[in-house]
Amino acid sequence: MGCYNFSKETALTKAEVAYELVRERVLRGDLTPGAVIPQASLAHELGISTTPLREALRRLMTEGLVELDAHRDARVTRLTVEEARDLIEIRRSLDPLAAGLAAERRTRDDLALIRETAHELLPLRTDPGTAELLTHRRFHVAIYSASHNQVLVQTLDSLWDKADRYRRLALETGRTEADLDRTHTEHLELVDAIAAGDSGTATSVMLAHVEASLGARAVARLSSDAAQPAARSLRGIRGARV
Repeated sequence: MGCYNFSKETALTKAEVAYELVRERVLRGDLTPGAVIPQASLAHELGISTTPLREALRRLMTEGLVELDAHRDARVTRLTVEEARDLIEIRRSLDPLAAGLAAERRTRDDLALIRETAHELLPLRTDPGTAELLTHRRFHVAIYSASHNQVLVQTLDSLWDKADRYRRLALETGRTEADLDRTHTEHLELVDAIAAGDSGTATSVMLAHVEASLGARAVARLSSDAAQPAARSLRGIRGARV
């Protein structure tokens, strides 16, 4: 890959372009969790010095996507059971709130966009592309936006990028047809409840949707992965005592 062409830049600085490109690679999984970011080669690839790249990495650090240490090394933030759990705990409260408010406040244009994005939804299977993930984001953002609570919309939108990394992790084990059918049904029920102005149903369907989400599956997987070394260690201790 050649150097990035900055000649057509308008308002974007080199640091901003580097931020967008590195961020995309992290979220897409090209730079995997825990991986060291090769700053020299990456800066060369982008056609910039390491100074704007470091500025971009510091910005990504504030978003929790990159870790920087005292030796100037940069690493993609690892996925943890604690962060996965935190994200689900927040979504259990905020997503149903947004859906309930959307049912109460949606306009005709809001409802048209919700229906349009629902129609475009693609099932998420193993290793989804950016376009597939984007269709789900557009659908949920359409619901968030229909709440007409800007603080809520901004909060949920800021959580989405972190959550996508955990969705990818959960999808590594695949999804059954029953999983896909349930998710599809929940999407349709959300559209119907919001269209009918049924806040209670929209709230309960969204809560069920979050409880069975890929994010929730990621919590279960990471918890299981964390428990296995502990179990092996405990078996070793018991064996040593025999």
